[in-house]
Amino acid sequence: MSSNAKICFVGGGNMATALIGGLLRAGASSSDITAIEIDDARRAELERDFGITTRPAPTASITADDVIVLAVKPQQMKGVCATLRPFIGAQLVLSIAAGIRAADLARWLGTQCIVRAMPNTPALVGKGITGVASMGGVADAQKRAAEIILRAAGNIVWVADDAQLDAVTALSGSGPAYVFYFIEALIGAGREMGFSEAKARQFAIETVAGAAHLAAMSDESMEVLRARVTSKGGTTAAAIASMEGDRLKQRIVAAVLAAKRRAVELGDEFGRD
Repeated sequence: MSSNAKICFVGGGNMATALIGGLLRAGASSSDITAIEIDDARRAELERDFGITTRPAPTASITADDVIVLAVKPQQMKGVCATLRPFIGAQLVLSIAAGIRAADLARWLGTQCIVRAMPNTPALVGKGITGVASMGGVADAQKRAAEIILRAAGNIVWVADDAQLDAVTALSGSGPAYVFYFIEALIGAGREMGFSEAKARQFAIETVAGAAHLAAMSDESMEVLRARVTSKGGTTAAAIASMEGDRLKQRIVAAVLAAKRRAVELGDEFGRD
């Protein structure tokens, strides 16, 4: 994507804000970014915080944009696409909406030039991981454009096809909630052992953050890293034995698979005509 590529965000919520902020920090010009947002107060915030142009509804100016980023709620997508369709030509359409399949977007918008992405909430602090898939009508230069936009909020991983984004949704899209749930449990255990909420929270969060950073910096498997903390007959071994007795690992796998099944169901529901 050229340094002066024109990008239009449709929707000005948290994920759009994360991407806009990341692009501007990476050197994009505010004059090359616009946003369509129906909420008056939100438009004012976007203009104040980022110096970009906003509009309450799509106009013919969209035809001059290189990339249209769809960042609205899934249940709103079909109606939004109906308002956009008259202005869709050769632009790249990049969707970051959960549950809306690329084939449905293509049908609603009348274009095959679609990249679908599934980010997660750590993108709000520049630490996201996003799964990405493209339709056959997307040129290599447009794929690179999608990469530049999405990397403004963290790392990206291309997957083979749109169907795999249901698994991405279950694993990394919903994944932060699983981690927060585990942190909740650690904080609860800390409170039961006599720590204040503040101290239990600090111990839990910094332990999870530090362990994740160690895992990211290591080439070794999680099993090896875990074994290094688990001395035979020690405290960690007692905890792991309790978890294994409760088949915790298998239950986590089952939970993620349940999330994938629900992602498929939502794709069917949202894609209805």
